[in-house]
Amino acid sequence: MTKNIFVLALEDWQKSRLETVKDADEFIFHGLLDFHDLVHAPADFDVLLARLRREIDRIAKPDAIICHWDYPSSCLTPVLAREYGLRYPTLEAVLRCEHKYWSRLVQQAAAPEVVPAFEVLDPHDPQAADRMTLPFPVWVKPVKSYSSMLGFRADNVMELRAALQAIAARGHLMGDSFDHCLQHASVPENVRAVTGHHALVESLMTGEQFAVEGYVQDGKVVPLGWLDMPRRSHGKDILGLRYPADLPDELCERVLEVCRRVLSYADFNDGCFNVELMWDAENDRLWLIEVNTRISQSHSDLFTKVDGRSNHEAAIAVALGRVPEMWQRRGRYRQAAKLLLNKIGDATVLSTPSPGRLQEISRQLGEALVHLDVKPGMQLHELARQGEYSFIVGEAWLGANSEDELLYKYHSLIDLLALRFSDGGELSRDLVLQHVPAPLLRPRPGPSSRLPR
Repeated sequence: MTKNIFVLALEDWQKSRLETVKDADEFIFHGLLDFHDLVHAPADFDVLLARLRREIDRIAKPDAIICHWDYPSSCLTPVLAREYGLRYPTLEAVLRCEHKYWSRLVQQAAAPEVVPAFEVLDPHDPQAADRMTLPFPVWVKPVKSYSSMLGFRADNVMELRAALQAIAARGHLMGDSFDHCLQHASVPENVRAVTGHHALVESLMTGEQFAVEGYVQDGKVVPLGWLDMPRRSHGKDILGLRYPADLPDELCERVLEVCRRVLSYADFNDGCFNVELMWDAENDRLWLIEVNTRISQSHSDLFTKVDGRSNHEAAIAVALGRVPEMWQRRGRYRQAAKLLLNKIGDATVLSTPSPGRLQEISRQLGEALVHLDVKPGMQLHELARQGEYSFIVGEAWLGANSEDELLYKYHSLIDLLALRFSDGGELSRDLVLQHVPAPLLRPRPGPSSRLPR
């Protein structure tokens, strides 16, 4: 029997990745709203929820709803799934992972050894910076954000004040919507007092960054793949993702142990996840950065290039109550990378390649997928969803059969794009492919006593 699979903000290029999943001919894929509605410039949470309901009711009865974008999609999906009687983690389970303060409380209870020191501040309090008790340096971010938006490093109280002022001025762009989202959930009082307008302050984490993507079904945590995170040579900016990561088995087992404890404590079940971490080999410390409650659409092309199937395979199967059947290493390439096209410093864009030229570049680089978010005349500070220290002007997905080939394609791509800027600058070229070292085999602490959910 044909199944109706709804995918929030499904883009045209992603449809071909959906066709790689098992029994794809059994499914009818329906996009729900578009990139602009749900990602680029999302409206109020309740407005979006009402629009999504109307879209679903107009099209067909859903058999599954798939999320592959960050907030608000990640929190809209469990609300819709509950209303339509579909298999999906609860909104409370999702928020225990995605509300940055609530998530840290859950992690602190389940796996305290991987959690940095943290506290919450009110950016609208003029004395907030003086109330902080953590030692500098710290990392400051809103309770809800994405893509490093409004994330700041502060090395002293003056920098902390400036960061809090920026969050106070711009945090409402997501904070208002997130507060409306929280009204749909049962939230403990100690968490409800922390609104979408608050800021989380954390001690700095150091090490090599990587991620695991997987799913939870019937309470069992199953990894789909491991990704490392290439960066610029100075070590501050992450420039993308590479799949598969070459990680030591002992480290992977340690990570999966942490995932089991945290996701179980969050009551997260029948859903997909990806968890970002850091490994500090010198000090034998594993750090948990964040838990995302979905597959990532940015990983789909990587899985397709290397394994021959998109990670949508797992999301669809779990949503339908089936056991995912992911292939391994049946794709065209031995490795693949999603790379951020990164420009340091604001400038006006002077020239970009035409759509026809982009298609030619894609062919030259062997199934490369290239998206640019800029056009001539645009100033980089006009870009949405940006971090605070550089500008992402586009993204590229490259496949290769060796590290040398991947680096060659990356540099060739920058040359072929030939983007020109008013300051004479160019896209960052100093890509470093990291290799996570093996951990030391030392005893590790277990979970502490539980905190109320």
